[in-house]
Amino acid sequence: MQGQATQIIHAYRQAPWRVQRQWVGVFLLVVVGAAMVAALYLDVTARTAVTGREIQELRIQITTIQRETADLETRLADLTSTAAMQRRALELGYRPVLPGELDYVAVPGFAPPEPAILLAAKDTSPQTDAVPAEYTQSLLEWFEDRIKFGGIR
Repeated sequence: MQGQATQIIHAYRQAPWRVQRQWVGVFLLVVVGAAMVAALYLDVTARTAVTGREIQELRIQITTIQRETADLETRLADLTSTAAMQRRALELGYRPVLPGELDYVAVPGFAPPEPAILLAAKDTSPQTDAVPAEYTQSLLEWFEDRIKFGGIR
């Protein structure tokens, strides 16, 4: 019986080179897995850095545009100031109206037009029903868009 057990153990025992090869395979598998995780981490970090830099550049552009807008508004205020308008009117040959030269006529039903500055002003009231398109699109519509446009949108 003992001889038979020895034969079975001997038959199932692997050669040392096979065991070594299995350990090398496991080690290489762990190294490849770690390399894949490191590559994924590096990719995500690189994308985050690029996106952060783009955000910084956009903020710089916003600040520059805000400064230019403020400069233009200041220039417009200077050009439309009372003193500047009176000076230009005198240069064009206009003169102040003397008492008795002006007659006011009341027109019933006349509504004066809105000043241009009020027409150009943007509405600052909060919009409650503004929902981005990403939140109104179903999963099937999203897949359909991806198929139509080749994944670029």
